[in-house]
Amino acid sequence: MVWNMKVQELPQKAFAKYIPFSNIFLTIAVVLFAVSTMISWSYYGLQSWKYLFGRGKRADITYKLLFLLFVVIGASASMNSVWGFSDAMIFAMVFPNMIGLYLLFPVVKMQLQRYLEAIKK
Repeated sequence: MVWNMKVQELPQKAFAKYIPFSNIFLTIAVVLFAVSTMISWSYYGLQSWKYLFGRGKRADITYKLLFLLFVVIGASASMNSVWGFSDAMIFAMVFPNMIGLYLLFPVVKMQLQRYLEAIKK
């Protein structure tokens, strides 16, 4: 029974078994989560875009058009494609950050030692 369900159906069926009208609540919650996620990713993405490409109006419009394009593509693509692309983009963000953390580790270690020595005095 449970093993034959899709991932999206599992919480829906569990809530529906014990809470009447929970399907409405879950639908509203998922929609609000999706909209708030798009707003926050749009904002943080725009800030990163401005840092990389400057604060000009042309850069802003370019980012917003690209974001809108990907929203439309994401809404019309299959769920597996969306998750695969999302995973690839998160990896694309994590990879350079991990390199930066590795390269900055000696600096952080030195600053931590200086801080610990300063608070001992």
